[in-house]
Amino acid sequence: MVKCKNSCKTGHEQGEIGDQNSDRNTEAQRWTTITPETAYGECSERLTAFGGLLALVKFLDLIGFEQEFGEHYVHPNRTPKLGGYRMVLGMLMLLFIGFQRLGHFAYVRTDSMVCGILRVRVLPAVSTFWRYLISLGIIQSASLLRLGAALRRRVWALCDYVPRRVTVNIDTTVATVYGAIEGSRKGHNPQHRGKKGLRPVLCFLEETREYLCGTQRRGETIRNEEVARQIRQFRKQLPESVRDVYVRGDGEFIGWDSVKACLDEGFMFTFGNKRCDPPFPENGWYRHGDYDYNECCYQPMGWEKPCRFVVMRIRKDQMGDRQLKLLDSENYVYRVFVTNKTGRPHRVITDYDRRADAENLICEAQREGVLAIPSRRFQAHHAFFQIVMLAYNLWRWMKMLAGHAEQQNQKGTEVPEAQRITMPDHTLRIARLKMLFVAAKIRFHGNRDEVRYSIHEQRSAGLIDFLDYLDHRRKEARVVA
Repeated sequence: MVKCKNSCKTGHEQGEIGDQNSDRNTEAQRWTTITPETAYGECSERLTAFGGLLALVKFLDLIGFEQEFGEHYVHPNRTPKLGGYRMVLGMLMLLFIGFQRLGHFAYVRTDSMVCGILRVRVLPAVSTFWRYLISLGIIQSASLLRLGAALRRRVWALCDYVPRRVTVNIDTTVATVYGAIEGSRKGHNPQHRGKKGLRPVLCFLEETREYLCGTQRRGETIRNEEVARQIRQFRKQLPESVRDVYVRGDGEFIGWDSVKACLDEGFMFTFGNKRCDPPFPENGWYRHGDYDYNECCYQPMGWEKPCRFVVMRIRKDQMGDRQLKLLDSENYVYRVFVTNKTGRPHRVITDYDRRADAENLICEAQREGVLAIPSRRFQAHHAFFQIVMLAYNLWRWMKMLAGHAEQQNQKGTEVPEAQRITMPDHTLRIARLKMLFVAAKIRFHGNRDEVRYSIHEQRSAGLIDFLDYLDHRRKEARVVA
């Protein structure tokens, strides 16, 4: 705590402002009274509800977003007036704010902060962004995935995060569609049975809760060849420091192609089983806790080599309200997994059960825009899916960097003016309320534009500290460069 050199002789009541002669503090002391008779009108000042976007701009500059974009992004044939960079940046900001569809640009078209970042007086019409999205395809989708991998390396380096092992949880979800949408199929859709949909696959890192890779898919059950193709992408998406990868997936992903891909890449894996019935030895059962466990080495039909299978056996009278689609018998229900992970079966299954958190991440990605269908063209969905997940990762990386700043403060590392940085470990929806939706005023002073936050807003202090920390890291990066 910093003490004033010239302390006042007279004390103040708790909650009062020290300098009574200051007009600003006098304004801060009085309370506001709003009644039905309160006067109202317009003002000439430029205001924005998205004051936290300034932190995004500084963060993008810190990780060299524009430079990496220029190196990895493949521009489509259509060349808009704003350029490909600002068009994609505009869509990322829209998703970062929380809007899921391009039509929502109408609500921020004149926002001072958004227009200032894109350097326009008024945003282009919604149809301009829509036509640009229609021009995107699978090539742009792959380039956005490479862009995300390059940014991940930079963010991890900034946070001094150098893991040797990561865990990848892979799963699919369903995006229900209405109308004639390319690629839509009638498949497994528990919420809207019998309706068509798309079925994207997503891979998340358990340690950082960020999106690693994935793709938009047609609305049919994923084939084992597609699973293997996703697994073989993991090395390209991860920084060079990662040596060991542990892959977990449910019974939808079991098959020789996926197992072979893990073995070829040197990954550990555990997949749920719903396709084969391994013969477990009767004398191999042992009890741990409330359940029985066993293991065997078994080669299913069509597999090139035998693999290890582990099983949990649950008595039916112990099931209660649990809803498990497992192998069934007269008295027991079985949970069977194929794995190359070492350790007792109960440890392998307990570790696999931590994969359930991936469902929370998928629900969060759905709220971020994965379920939004912007057009009828499947290739446009393919690219839009990667834009949505890149915006999702930007939130994750900002929270990761803010957490790194807090760790430095706790260890006593010198971080100027960064004592109140607070990036809560909540969902992105709550993070927006705390770190993005902070009202700000944009004014022109000293021949430059400035962003000012209200002293009455309790979130302003934390946001300003985070902005100071980003400026400090940006200066360090320039010195190193």
